[in-house]
Amino acid sequence: MTASRVLRVRRPGRLLAEATALLAAVVVAFPLYWMVLSAFKPAGEIQSTRPRPWTLSPSLDSFRRVFEQQDFGRYFLNSLLVATAVVLASAVIAFLAATAVTRFRFRFRTTLLVMFLVAQMVPVEALTIPLFFLMRDAGLLNTLGSLVLPHLAFSLPFAIWMLRGFVRAVPEALEEQARIDGASHARFLWTILFPLVLPGLVATSVFSFISTWNDFLFAKSFLISDTSRSTLPMALLVFFKPDENDWGGIMAGSTVMTIPVLVFFVLVQRRLVSGLGGAVKD
Repeated sequence: MTASRVLRVRRPGRLLAEATALLAAVVVAFPLYWMVLSAFKPAGEIQSTRPRPWTLSPSLDSFRRVFEQQDFGRYFLNSLLVATAVVLASAVIAFLAATAVTRFRFRFRTTLLVMFLVAQMVPVEALTIPLFFLMRDAGLLNTLGSLVLPHLAFSLPFAIWMLRGFVRAVPEALEEQARIDGASHARFLWTILFPLVLPGLVATSVFSFISTWNDFLFAKSFLISDTSRSTLPMALLVFFKPDENDWGGIMAGSTVMTIPVLVFFVLVQRRLVSGLGGAVKD
């Protein structure tokens, strides 16, 4: 079979795959588009019974109401502090734990790995009440620590399990060569192994950042009376009113919340696709 005939045979399948991918992208992107569009729509168009997927008179009134909200800057800073703490702590702990369960042999190692998977299967909602009592007994209610610790606990099993593959992909011969050259175990860990598994750390950090940044359940459950510790998702509650919801403010606030996630992803996207190819040489 000639090369031209092979291309003719495969082309319909490739077109179908591209069309499917394009359709999936549209389905995923449309809610985001509608959110941003609604944030710029005037109140009359948002409440119209005939919504249109465009607007001819964009307005910044919804964003003005969001930024004029009292303590909005404080809420933003609280969310940023919690997300940053979770990302940094989970990255360091997950890296060390993944290295331990991959490079060392010890009892119950397999059991520990299975427990990581089991921890991912437990619904967050089922643990909210026990965590509330735990935070109360520890005196952490109405503090940012009550948000950092649960998210750290839920992000670590996924991060450790994912990083195992990256650590395992680094040949043990590389570590032996480093020891021959006089490198200590700590130096190999942080100067050689850490850069090689950095793409995996970035991927898990994106997961940790998004889940922490968008958290509402824990913030609503653990921040009871001290509103100065509230995060951005809690700030959106101001626009939910008994008589009529301010959908423009809700959509504008959601748009503002999405921007840091996009910025974080843009900053780390090169590491996400860099992989380990070419980094390890015999």
